[in-house]
Amino acid sequence: MEASEDTEEPPLPLALARFQVSEEFGFLLPDPLTELPEPYSPWMDIAHELPQLIMSHQLRSRVHQMPQLSTQHLRGREQLHLAHLALSFITMGYIWQEGEEGTVQVLPRNLAVPYWEVSQALGLPPILSHADFVLANWRRKDPHGYHPQSLAPLCRNLDTIITLPGGESLRGFILVTLLVEKAAVPGIKAISQALGAVLQGDGDTLHRALEELAGAIEAMSTALRRMHDYVDPEVFYSVIRIFLSGWKDNPAMPHGLVYEGVSPEPLAFSGGSAAQSTVLHAFDELLGICHRQDTAAFLHRMRDYMPPAHRAFVERIRGAASLKQHVLCSGDARLRLAFNRCVSALTDFRSYHITIVTKYIATAAAKARARRAEAGARPAPSALEDKGTGGSHIFTFLKSIRDTTREGMLSA
Repeated sequence: MEASEDTEEPPLPLALARFQVSEEFGFLLPDPLTELPEPYSPWMDIAHELPQLIMSHQLRSRVHQMPQLSTQHLRGREQLHLAHLALSFITMGYIWQEGEEGTVQVLPRNLAVPYWEVSQALGLPPILSHADFVLANWRRKDPHGYHPQSLAPLCRNLDTIITLPGGESLRGFILVTLLVEKAAVPGIKAISQALGAVLQGDGDTLHRALEELAGAIEAMSTALRRMHDYVDPEVFYSVIRIFLSGWKDNPAMPHGLVYEGVSPEPLAFSGGSAAQSTVLHAFDELLGICHRQDTAAFLHRMRDYMPPAHRAFVERIRGAASLKQHVLCSGDARLRLAFNRCVSALTDFRSYHITIVTKYIATAAAKARARRAEAGARPAPSALEDKGTGGSHIFTFLKSIRDTTREGMLSA
């Protein structure tokens, strides 16, 4: 088992490839593998049947019958990522098969040990994260067809590799999020251009880079709006959401999870969250956005759920010369306007994210409660109603980061 990591700090401007960032795909894994070598077919067979196994309550028994496989035959980052993706999805199905009231305390050795080993090799936690769910979970139906660079092919050529209950809504949720990541790519490249221009005192290049960044953030908002077209709020809230939940800061699993054969003590990890997207962390660092202490602490912890090279990319931006100070000291009104366009676009993106969360969590939760009351049913477990799948108090958190983003605007 091997993974190639090279996060040595290169000179600025940032060389994206040194941080496993693609010029074409950004933080997305370029053309992920869709199959593992034959010895790992027991994992892939289960992974490809997950929706049926979970809905028929057979996944746990299938996992118990699964052989414990050695990870030593996995070669290269792509195989490791696919193994991590498969084991992550299997783990989430295993934990949440029976809902919030039917969780387990122990992940069995034949799943826990290889999952831990693959996680260690990649520098990722042993839980489904944004790096698995979105970045490494896409394929083209036709290898020579569309790349994920526009909204048009969402229903035609893009698909997920592994899925969970939720049908077309889950597929839409993953692929729309992927398109948000893809829309960010020109902005990711603009980071390198902007920091290089700051070092060289090149105002024209810096202005172009800031305009490129603002346009990319605006395109991300456009992509995010497609969530309404592809994801049913009721399906997201009642079916999909629980499978993205972790076992840290979650009342449904207050003691965490024992990874048998790894640690006798339970371990706690946060579930998948948009806060694990490297894109927004990178833009915040470039623009000098300073979040409030508790919010900043949560965001910083979410960096542990990123691939290490992506985390290093964010830290490299953090350690670079301050773009904000450069624009302030330049006295250049054109640069200040372009900088503020970036901050405004990021504020708008975060405001729209709140709109999405309101529809898919708050409103959907209220409708679910009303339906249960009408039917005279007892209340369902509600541990996740006011929290994100990453464990944050979701509206307090999202409004805080939106407001502190807005405060990053430069006054004339």
